[in-house]
Amino acid sequence: MARSGALVVLALAVFLVAAAPRATEALTCGQVVSFLQSCIPYARGTGQLTGACCSGVRSLNAAAKTTPDRQTACSCLKSTVAGLKGIQTGTVAGIPGKCGVSVPYPISATVDCSNEVRLSLEKMDEN
Repeated sequence: MARSGALVVLALAVFLVAAAPRATEALTCGQVVSFLQSCIPYARGTGQLTGACCSGVRSLNAAAKTTPDRQTACSCLKSTVAGLKGIQTGTVAGIPGKCGVSVPYPISATVDCSNEVRLSLEKMDEN
């Protein structure tokens, strides 16, 4: 009887550990690039805005809910776009809106990701 009670306690402990909420992992630049890779032809002016691109934009928006994640996404996009040839920055800035996603900070090559992203998200929280 004591053995079956110990097994129940062990099973309950395993269940609780398995069901415990996990700390969310931070967004990586690799994930950001993966989400938006299908947008590159459109951003270069050599392709159409595709459903895959908009799906990636929506997925990135859903994945980047915390200020650090949005700052990571912003910094990653700035450095990635700077390293790609032929990217039309005006086109890039318009992609979220065309995909029905509201971004609370300006999308530009000069945005201060550490400051403007944090401040714009704080303003959203106040509303």
